[in-house]
Formats: sequence, structure tokens, C-alpha cells
Amino acid sequence: MSTRDSRRASWIQPVLIALIAATVVAHISARQPLTGDARHRIDAVFAAYDKTDSPGCALAVYRDGEIVYERGYGMASLEHGVAITPQTVFDIGSTSKQFTAFSILLLERQGKLTLDDDVRKFLPDVPTYERPITIRHLMQHTSGLRDYLTLWNLAGVKTESWTTQKEAVRLVARQKRANFGAGDDWLYSNTGYLLLAEIVERASGRSLRDFARDQIFGPLGMRHTFYLDDHTLVVARRATGYSPREGGGSQVDMSNFEQIGDGGVQTTVEDLLLWDRNFYAATVGDAALLQRAQTVGRLNGGRVLDYAAGLTIGEYRGLRTVRHGGSWAGYRAELLRFPDQKTSVACLCNLGSTNPSRLANQVADVVLENALKPLGAPTSAAASTAPKSIVTLSSAQLATVAGVYRSTASPSEFRRVFVRDGKLLVAPGGADMVPLAADRFEVTRTGVQVLFVAVGESGREMQILPASPGPAASPAVFRQLPAVRGANLDEYAGKYHSDELDTTWTFAVKDGRLTFAIEDDAEPLTLAVPDGFLHDDGVVVQFERTNGKVTGAHVDAGRVRNLEFRRAGG
Repeated sequence: MSTRDSRRASWIQPVLIALIAATVVAHISARQPLTGDARHRIDAVFAAYDKTDSPGCALAVYRDGEIVYERGYGMASLEHGVAITPQTVFDIGSTSKQFTAFSILLLERQGKLTLDDDVRKFLPDVPTYERPITIRHLMQHTSGLRDYLTLWNLAGVKTESWTTQKEAVRLVARQKRANFGAGDDWLYSNTGYLLLAEIVERASGRSLRDFARDQIFGPLGMRHTFYLDDHTLVVARRATGYSPREGGGSQVDMSNFEQIGDGGVQTTVEDLLLWDRNFYAATVGDAALLQRAQTVGRLNGGRVLDYAAGLTIGEYRGLRTVRHGGSWAGYRAELLRFPDQKTSVACLCNLGSTNPSRLANQVADVVLENALKPLGAPTSAAASTAPKSIVTLSSAQLATVAGVYRSTASPSEFRRVFVRDGKLLVAPGGADMVPLAADRFEVTRTGVQVLFVAVGESGREMQILPASPGPAASPAVFRQLPAVRGANLDEYAGKYHSDELDTTWTFAVKDGRLTFAIEDDAEPLTLAVPDGFLHDDGVVVQFERTNGKVTGAHVDAGRVRNLEFRRAGG
């Protein structure tokens, strides 16, 4: 090397080192890594899952377009001893809906549809109901269409069953009634997003999987993200879904469903960073489309909703949020965004008993503790947050609040409170309630508190308190029902068929209780009102009479209303 080259190298090297150092410092400064104390406190949130014998979660915290903390807690595969990492792939359930809605908005931007198009323009097999259903209705859960997953459950189709998109659409086409007229009410329905996937295909000529790959995931560099519409596909680095096994431990909880739109996206917390960046600086879509994605719906009567395009728009402790959770088989997910702070929390789990929405909130409590406001002051004694010290109550004390309760706002909605093995449980769901006082309980794993208030001489109200009480919050109120006496259960026994489900239920009397069976297993029902029975999974059966004889029934099941069954032989 010449003297000139040597001298040149002698000054270039320090300059390069300085430039590299400045770049590294700027990069670290931009990421604003969390303090050791903050990381320790976040890890404590996931301590119950941070074990080699438990499924768990992957976590990432994004700030200003960078990951400031990421970790895996627990195991992706208990069978093979594989730990969860930030690169682990999860099924994110309904968190997928924002990608389906975004695909629709891209097609609108391309002039291939409008949100006010009648869905029958693309899907003529969808029945004609009271008023036209638009794409906007599907997107904002105001269509009134019955939830197809609930319908399949009522038909005896299990999560592990192999089902296809075409079968699901045929089920929707068989429905003679809607839950309500389009735009009259809001009720979460996976059917809307199932049909949006079909509309993407009809409008673009490509499946939703291919459209999202080419228009969203590919351009953003989300190399490990896709819609899974083939249950036989091998997915590299995917976590197995699990649920708790009765008696302890975990059991595999996977699905062979092949429908997409309402769910189906497989992704990682690291890929979701790329999606989060697009929220602030759109490389897919534009600012106007992103604003449209956050525009909430409005009912026919004028009530403004908090649901937009696969996103819930709200607030947490005084800060604006854009979020959506997901739940499918043994998977649970949450993507929580604080737009004004440019901070997001992604929490993906492979254990059905986890609550990633609550976990994400707890992470936000740490990351944004200086920006979050204290919980709102209670508006009444009923809505106040009680100290969370646990008290001990005997089975006899717990039994004083047991019974069947009916919603004061929705007559077809019930809760059954009962005592089993020294614990107070509530159905639907069967979650146990930990006593904080003789009249106040907390539902396990949710943080939701329940207050029992005496009404009259012997009755009670059950008030389900909002998790974050404030001026606009109010409890959900259920009134205790008196016991129904003298019912002849044999009157209801027999076979009942639903044309809409193409399924027959068998009712029988066993051990003094009415039961129903879809296939082989008989499930017990609880008599709640005259001719009305409850199942602990939330099914309500109201029998009907003609000239005094039981001739049929109507079934409500949360996201399905007024499903008709006719008794065999009239």
C-alpha cells in the first residue's frame, strides 16, 4: 500500500468508527429499551407460564416502530420440549379480522367494491332478510347474521372436526331468520368475516390467502404470516395449542377448521411489528385508508359503536386504544395499540385458559405508567373497586347467593350460580368466583368483580361490575328468579329437528333432570322459567305449546337467536 493510501486509511478508519458508533447510539436511542426494573416487572406478569412444563405466551412491546422488549414464556411444544420464542408462530384467532377488513378496504380503494354494496351482489346465496345487508354491516358486526361457529356447535360439530369454507357458507345460506334487522343492533358474528373472505375472492379473483399474501404480508415483509386454509399444511415453528386438563396438566387443543376471514392468520410477535409500523407510516394503503379502518359504526337508531374495521376503538386508563383479541382452539391473542404514544403490546399464547387482553393491559401498566391515568372514580357503591383480599366462606354461606339470574336488559340472557366442591361457580363458562367478601366475588383469571345485592325480602340482584369503573360505566344487572315448581319433565321428552341446522336433538328425563343430546352424550338442563331451560354453556331452550301440548322449541345461544326446532310427529 502506498504512503498516500496508508495516510488515507489512517484518517478514514476513525471517521468510520465514529459514524458507526453514532449510528448504533442513534438506533439504541430510537428503540428506547426498557429499564431492568420494567423488564423484571413485565416478566412477573407472565411468571405463571414461565416454566418448562407449561404452555405460555410470546410477548413484544413496540415503541416508535421498534421492538423495545420481547420474550417467550413457557413451551411451544410440551411433547418435544421446545420453548416459546419471539419467532414462534401462533394462530391468532379473531385478531385476524383486521387483516380481512384491510383487504376489503384495499379492494374499495381499487374501485372493485364499496362498503355500501349489498352482499348479494357478490354472494347471491345469502338469504334475503328484512332489509339488505351491506359489506359495511358484515365488517362492523351489525348484519344480524347468526354466528356460524355457534350454529355448528349447536349441530354437534366439534373444534377438531374437519370443516371447509364451502360447508360454512352453505350453513349460512340455510338460515331462515336473522338475529335482527341489518343495522338495528350490534352482535359479534364470525359469519360476517367468513363472508368477507368470500367477497374478497369474488371481487379480486383470488382467495383471501393469496390476496393478503400479495397485497399485505409480502409488501410488508411479514415472511412468517399467512392465512391457513389447509389443516394438513406443516407450519414451521408453530406452537401447539393446549387447554387445561381436568385434574391438572395440559391437553392438546387444535382445530381442523379450514375457514378463514374470521380467523386463520398464523404469525409471530416479530412479524406483527411490521404490521404495527404500517399503522403510522403506510406503505400498504394510505393515511385515508388507515383512517377508514378506524371509523366506528353507527346503528340505525343513531347509537355510535366502538367497533370499526376488525378493530375496537376505545381507551384504557385515559389513553386512546386500537385493539383486537383472538380466541380459537387452544390459542389466545391480543394486539393492543396506544396510537398517541406510538406504543403497542402484542401477546400471543398457546394455552386456552390465558387472557392475553388482560396480560397486555398489565404490560401497558408498566410501559406507560407515567402516561396512564388512575382508574376512574366510582360513580356508586355498587361500581366501586373493593380491596382484593380473599376471604373464606363455607359452602352454606356460598349457597345463599346460588340460583338462576335473568338479565334485566336482555330477557333471553341468564346466569346460573351454583356451589361445587366448596367453590362458587357461574355459568355459562363454569368459572369459579373467589370471595372478597360475603357479597362480593372476583371471577378467576378475568379480574371482573360480581356483587350480590339483596332486593326485597328474599330476592337478589347480581351486578357484574365493569373492570374499569368510571363515569360512563355501569354494571350488568341480573335479577334472581324464583324456583319453578311442579313441572312435568316427561312432557318435553322426544326428538326435535331443526331444518336450519339439519340436526335433530333428543330430549329425555334422566335422574330427575331434563337432558338433551345432539349425538350420544346427554347434557343436563336446568329449569329456569315455565317451559324454559338452561344449559351451562349458555344455551336457552324455550319450549312452545299448541293447544296445551309441547310441539316445538326455540333456542337462543348467545350469538344465535330464535333458532326453531319442531317436534317429530307434530
